[in-house]
Parts: sequence; structure tokens; C-alpha cells
Amino acid sequence: MTAFPRYFVPTLLLSITASAFAVTPRPKIAGAPADLVVYGGTASGVMTAYAAARQGLHVVLLEPTRHLGGMVTGGLSATDYAYFPIIGGYTREFYKQAAATYGQQDLDHPTDWLSEPKVGEAIFNRWLKDAKVDVRLGERLREKGGVEMRGKEVSALVTEDGKRWEGRVFADCSYEGDAMAEAHVTYVVGREGREAFDESLAGVRPDTPKHQFLWKVSPMDESGKLMPLVDPGPLGPAESADKKVQAYNFRLILTNDPSNRLPWTKPAGYESSQFALLTRYLKSYKEHTGKDPVLRSVTNPVCFANHKCDFNNNGPFSTDYIGKSWTYPDASYVERQRIWAEHQRYTEAFFYFLATDPSVPKSLRDDTNTWGRAKDEFTDTKGWPRQLYIREGRRMSGVYVMHQADLQTDRTKPDSIAMGSYNSDSHNVQRVAMPDGSVFNEGDVQVAVQPYEISFGAMLPKQDEVTNLLVPVCLSASHVAYSSVRMEPQYMMIGQAAGVTAALAIQSKVPVQQVPVERLQELLRKDGSILHFDQQAHHAISKIHPEP
Repeated sequence: MTAFPRYFVPTLLLSITASAFAVTPRPKIAGAPADLVVYGGTASGVMTAYAAARQGLHVVLLEPTRHLGGMVTGGLSATDYAYFPIIGGYTREFYKQAAATYGQQDLDHPTDWLSEPKVGEAIFNRWLKDAKVDVRLGERLREKGGVEMRGKEVSALVTEDGKRWEGRVFADCSYEGDAMAEAHVTYVVGREGREAFDESLAGVRPDTPKHQFLWKVSPMDESGKLMPLVDPGPLGPAESADKKVQAYNFRLILTNDPSNRLPWTKPAGYESSQFALLTRYLKSYKEHTGKDPVLRSVTNPVCFANHKCDFNNNGPFSTDYIGKSWTYPDASYVERQRIWAEHQRYTEAFFYFLATDPSVPKSLRDDTNTWGRAKDEFTDTKGWPRQLYIREGRRMSGVYVMHQADLQTDRTKPDSIAMGSYNSDSHNVQRVAMPDGSVFNEGDVQVAVQPYEISFGAMLPKQDEVTNLLVPVCLSASHVAYSSVRMEPQYMMIGQAAGVTAALAIQSKVPVQQVPVERLQELLRKDGSILHFDQQAHHAISKIHPEP
């Protein structure tokens, strides 16, 4: 098995397990109290820290791994922008600087928004250094007792090494929302039913046309046994709630440049039988499509500079490890490590199978072998992305819960802090054996939206729970709304708003919920944020995306 990210390395399992049962040492103060402590060096965390530092705050940024940027520098190079004129502020500046690396001086074309992971990480590191943010890598929140409270205020975060990180305001910018949960903020996991917010896209979706088996494929083997990677069911009632989570995957950066290409490797414990259902699907592929399958038939590459592409999920059986993410949001660190490792093992096995198994059509095998992991990306993990794509985990139940209407019919907000425009986009949640002998992927949502405004209240816990915590990533939204707002540019823009909010809360000596919105919006606009769908934004968008 190839190397894993530092955060989840199998050889660390013993030490992590031992530390969980060790006698807890008395926490030691890490240094002078900060104005703002940010937990999670995702792209949102970087923007939160940077924006606050630009407002004059002393900021500490704690990141559990050794790298900054989350998915933006972890394989998601195909930026999910949709109507990119509404992306403003420091987020637009980040992408502008990335584009300048390749000689592009504007962001007027879709290709201007694509860049290599190493380019994004270098920009983030430079920005934080220039802003004098105190970045602490390898600092993970203590699993139990990681947040100290004084009444309704967070007083300190405690990391696994026993350090206490004191601050006046805190921001949980992690994909997991562990600080939020430790602060006893109310949150949900899974899908609401239709009745919760009267959402037509909510809950179990028996009509799931995308990334679906488009012809009948049996999930049973010759002996009548259910094949691997298929849930026996039954499928829940239409529009009903459940605790299941959309699929995660790794976004691989692959190259077809032989001088920069790593070979496909066989993972420990590899068994080709894991892909019995994929074998059956590929066997009937040409009969139903009239085409020989190639790598694009089972993945979605988006290509950019230096012969590289960001490979995402595509079709009914691909890089999404469907049904294997359900327990991740509330799991222990050890259990998350296992889930993370299984996802990487699955991904490695998937590509090794496509590249080597004789049951795979030759057209697909040959095409797969023209690609490989880029040697010059993720160099400390042998070309494997360091970040698992945690598309959705915990979701806060905050001051304002975004829901389907906020994306479709109630798209303006007087307290807007940023805008979104990407489709409602949830990946499949489960792969189920159906009573008619077919297999069915359930949960995918792909519904277009018009640009919408994001409420300030979506990143705020309720004031009767905690008064000095901001949550820009595991924000307050239904599953349906989160499926759009979860895109990295939105996380980043909300992060900028969080950083400015922290500064205003400290200056005004008020809870974060009582920050004057007009002043917040004034400062955001000053630094280029686009908060409302005004005539200027409408004109810019219409030039690129004319209305039908």
C-alpha cells in the first residue's frame, strides 16, 4: 500500500489508540492569547485567518495536517464556480493570482479558474506569512475535552499535545466540525425529509437519473449472492429522512506526461472480485452505448496546465466510494482513520483494476495506462492526494438554516455576506439491490440554480448556545441547500466574512451574533466582496451566461 497523508497513516494507529487511553496531562498555555483562533487550515480557514489578520487581529491558525488548503490544494483543481462573476473578495484575488502563474491576467474564461494544487498551496502559505498569521501545523483538537467553555463562551481549544490555545473569538473551519460539536452546538447529520423545510429535493430520491445504471444490471453473482459494494436494501420511502451521507472520494491529479507519471500500484489485500459489479457493467457497455469504453467513460477528467487533469467521479461505478461515508461525521479519530484508509485503498484498487485486469475491455485498459499520478504533486505522499473529499459531514443548526427556497425562490438576503450559484449537487448516497433484480444508485441531485445570497446567520450558532464561535464550513443548511453552498469558493468567501466578523465582535465587545451587519457588509465590499445580485453583477453574468 502506498503512503497515506500524515493525518491518517496506518502506522500511527497504535500511537493514536494509545493516546486515547493515556492519562490526560494538565494542558499548558501555548502562548499569549490570540484575538482569533481558527481551527482547520482548509481554504476557508486560510481566508478566515487572512481576513482577520488584515483587520489587525492577532490570529492563530491550527491545522491537524502538515498542509494548508483542504480540497483546493488537495486535488480539487476543477473549481466549482458556476456563475464566476459573483465570486469576489479575497477569493477572486486568490484565483487571479493562481491564473497569473500561467500567464492569465483575468478570470473571464472557465479555464482561468483551474490550477495545480502546488500553486494554490504556495499562494496560501505566502498570504499567511505576509499577514503574520501564527500558523501551527500538526495540531489536532483533543478528541474529548478539546474545547473549554466559560458559560456560553469558548475560552480555549486544547490540542492532542496538551497545549491550550486561548482566544477571544474562535472559528471552526474544519470539514468535520469537531470544535463546533465539542462546544455543544446543535447540528444534524444526514438528510431531512420533505416535511422539514417543504423541500421537493429532500430525503430519499427514487428518481435519480444521473450517475446511474442506464440499463438493467443485476447485483447478484452466478450463485445468487449479492456482489460487493451493493447494499441489500430496501430503499426507504420517497422523500423520507435518513442519517446517510453522500459519497466521498479522492480527486486524483493525473498526468499523461511519461516523464512525470507514476505507475499504477497494487494495494495490499487487493482482490479483483471487489469490482464484480463493474466487470458486469463494462461487459455490456458497448452493447448499450455502441462505443468502446475509455477512462473518461468511468471518470470525469478536467484538464489544465502541464498535461495534468483533475479526475472526479463519473457514471454508476467510479471513484465515489458509495455508502462508505455514513459514519464518518460523528466517528472517533480511529474510526475516521479507518474510513480514510479504506477510501484510499478503494481508489488505488479501482485504478489498478482498470489498468491490469483482463476482464476490463482493452480500450479502457490501454487508456488507463496512459495516465498516472503526477510525480510533482503531493510529493510527500507519492502522488496521492492528502485530503479526502468530505463533501458533507455535520451541518450546524444555527441562527438561520438555509434550505431549498433560498436557492430557488427566496434568493435575496438583507444580511448577505457572499453569493452562491452552483447547482444543487449531491453525489449518490447508496447503491441498492432492487426487488426487480436491478441495482440502483440513489441520492444524486443535480438541479440548476440562479445566483443567490448567503445569510450572515448561516455561519452563526444560536446565541443561547455559544457567543464567540463562527462556523463557515459546517454551516447551517439543510442537506438540499448544503449541496450547493458546499463548494470551495463559497467556503472561502464565507471565511472572509467570518474573519471580518471576528474583528467587529472584538472591536464592539459584542457576541458574534450582534455584529452590526451594515458595517460588516461595508468592510466586505471595500475588499471586493459581491454581496447582492445588483445590476453590475447581473450585467457581468449575462455577458457570460445569457438567460434563455
